[in-house]
Amino acid sequence: MPKLANIIKRGEKLGRGLKVKYFSPIQLQQRTLRRLLKKAADTSFGQYYDFKEIARSEQPAQTFQKAVPIFDYNRMYDEWWHLTLNKVQNVSWKGKVRYFALSSGTSGAPSKHIPVTDDMLRAMRRASTRMLFNLPRFGISPDLFAKDMLMLGGSTDLQTRGDYYVGDLSGINASKLPFWFRPFYKPGVEIARINDWNHRIEEIAKKAADWDVAFIAGIPSWLQLTLEKVIEYHHAKTIHDVWPHLTVFAHGGIHFEPYKKSFERLLARPLIYLDTYLASEGFIAYQNRPDTRAMKLLLNNGIFLEFVPFNEANFDAEGNIRPDAKALHIEEVQERVNYALLLSTCAGAWRYLIGDTVKFTDLERCEIVITGRTKHYLSICGEHLSVDNMNSAIQALETTLNIAIPEFTVAAVEQGSFYAHRWYLGCDPMPMADTNHIVQLLDEALVRVNDDYGIERRSTLQLPQVRVVPVSVFFRWQEARGKMGGQNKFPRVMQKELFAQWENFVQQYAPILYQS
Repeated sequence: MPKLANIIKRGEKLGRGLKVKYFSPIQLQQRTLRRLLKKAADTSFGQYYDFKEIARSEQPAQTFQKAVPIFDYNRMYDEWWHLTLNKVQNVSWKGKVRYFALSSGTSGAPSKHIPVTDDMLRAMRRASTRMLFNLPRFGISPDLFAKDMLMLGGSTDLQTRGDYYVGDLSGINASKLPFWFRPFYKPGVEIARINDWNHRIEEIAKKAADWDVAFIAGIPSWLQLTLEKVIEYHHAKTIHDVWPHLTVFAHGGIHFEPYKKSFERLLARPLIYLDTYLASEGFIAYQNRPDTRAMKLLLNNGIFLEFVPFNEANFDAEGNIRPDAKALHIEEVQERVNYALLLSTCAGAWRYLIGDTVKFTDLERCEIVITGRTKHYLSICGEHLSVDNMNSAIQALETTLNIAIPEFTVAAVEQGSFYAHRWYLGCDPMPMADTNHIVQLLDEALVRVNDDYGIERRSTLQLPQVRVVPVSVFFRWQEARGKMGGQNKFPRVMQKELFAQWENFVQQYAPILYQS
C-alpha cells in the first residue's frame, strides 16, 4: 500500500494544521437520526410509524422513542424483515437488500439473517478507513502501510439465494473490498473463498512465507489457531520468524484478555492491540487512542444509539427486555453503569436490541467497553455476574498461576436447595496447582470484582465447581457443531439445555483432567 502510506503521511500534516468544527455527541446523534428518518420515510416501516412527521419534530429523538417500539430480532424479523427475504423492496430501508449476514451469536440458536444494505457497507468502509488513518496515533509509521494485512473471517464464497447472498459479515465485507486494497489483502480472494476452515488455514500456512504481513485482524481464537499452524508448518519459533514486520493486531467479537497470555507465546515481541466493535448490525466503535482498552463510539456513521440500563426494572430474569423499559440517549448516560444497546441503522434496524451490554468509561470521549450479553450473564440467586466480571477473574487466575486459559464456559447448576457455578477451563499446558486451589483463587477473584457475588456467596451460592480440560476440546465442540472459523464464538455462559449437550460431549469425547 505505498500510495496509502503517502496519503496517510500527507493526512497527518494536513490534520495538524486544520481547525475542525466541534459537534457535541447529541448534535451528531440528532443529525444521524434525522438522516435515517428522512431516507427511510417512504419505506413501509417509515410510513407505518410516520417518519416524516418525526423528522420534522423539534425533538426528533424523544418523538421517535415514543412512536416506535423496541424490537428484538424475532419481532423485527416476524413483522418486517421476512418480507425483505421474500424479495420485497423498501421494507425498512430504501431499495433492495442484496446481502444478509448470518449470525447466531453464541447462543446456539438458528442463524439470524441480518440485512446488510449498500449504505451499511459504505458506512463500514468509512469506519474502517477512519480507524486506518488513526493508526499513527499509536506510534505506527505510515511506511508500514506498504506491507500486507491478513484479515481472517468467514468465506467470501457467499451462498446464493436467488437474487441475494448470505454469509458471515466478514466474508461479505472481504468480497466487497475497494480495488486499491486488494493487492495487499491476505489471504487473497482464492484462499478466502475456501469454505472448509481446516483447508483454508492449511493454505494460509503454505503461502505465509510469501507475504510480508504487518497487520492482522479477526477474532482472537481463530487467529491464534492460524498463527500456530503457520509457525508449525514453517518450523519457526515465533510468528515473527515468518512475518518480521508484524506489528498490529485489530481484534473484535470477543474479549481478548483471556487469550492474551497464550497468544503472546507465539510472538518474539509485543504487538499493538486495537479493540474493535464490528457487529453484524454495524460498525459501532473502535479504539482510537493508546493506553486504554475502551473504544470510541461512532456517532455520525449511520447508527443512532439508545441505552437501556441493564437492571431488573428493564429486564427479566431471562434477560428479556420488558415492554416498558426506559431507554436513554447519549446525553443522559452515566459512567460505570451497564447499558443494553438499541440500534437504529442504515440497514433498516429500528430501536433494535442488539443483545450486547456496554459501560461508559469516559463520557467526554464517548468511550465504552463491552461488558457482556443481555442473556449471557449469571444471576441465578441475585449475583449479577457479567462476562466482564468473568474475564477479570480468569485474568487473575492466569496471572497468579502463570497459566493461559484462552477458553472457558460456565453455567448455573443446582446443589440441593442451593446453587453453584460450574466452570470449564481450557488450559494448555495443564496448571500445576490442584483444583481446590484454583477454586479458591477463582472464588476470591469473583468476590473482588462483584459485590453481589460476594453477598450471595455468604448465603445460597456455593463454591464454584471447576473442570479443567484441554483447549482442543472447545474447538472440537465447535467443529462438531459446524461452527469453525469466521465469526463463530464459543459461548462464555451456557443455558441449561446447551450446557447439558456440552457436558455430554465432554464426557464422550474428551478427558476431564482436573475437577473439583
